Amino acid sequence: MIDALARRAFFASLLLSSFLALAPAAANAQSNAPAAGRYRVVIQVSDNDPAKWNLALNNARNVQVDLGMDNVDVEIVAYGPGLPMFKADSKVAQRLDSAAKQGVGLMACENTMRNTKVERGEIFSGAKFVDAGVVHIMKRQREGWSYVRP
Repeated sequence: MIDALARRAFFASLLLSSFLALAPAAANAQSNAPAAGRYRVVIQVSDNDPAKWNLALNNARNVQVDLGMDNVDVEIVAYGPGLPMFKADSKVAQRLDSAAKQGVGLMACENTMRNTKVERGEIFSGAKFVDAGVVHIMKRQREGWSYVRP
């Protein structure tokens, strides 16, 4: 009888310990969770290729159409060789303007800008700026955003 009680107490404490060990991870996951029903996607473009840019912009638009603009947050992050397509005179400037008006966040990497001597005034007027494009994408993924690289 005592052995049975001791075993039950042992397994109960083991179960409680397991639950307590997992609780912080579950709480952290909930704190980074998006609002119920809201999707979030970050799209990387690191190619200086109008076809890639058009594909990324099509992806952004299609996500908004398929899921509904009020149900999704979309960001396109440009860095490295992809940054020149964010310039005001780029071949996709009109599409960038349209995407910005549809609520797509257009993020330009300031590390790339410094390394290539590109000034903010040269970048498309609807763009926002992030310190480091790769780090911004990493942070978004940690926050639960989906990641796409066309």
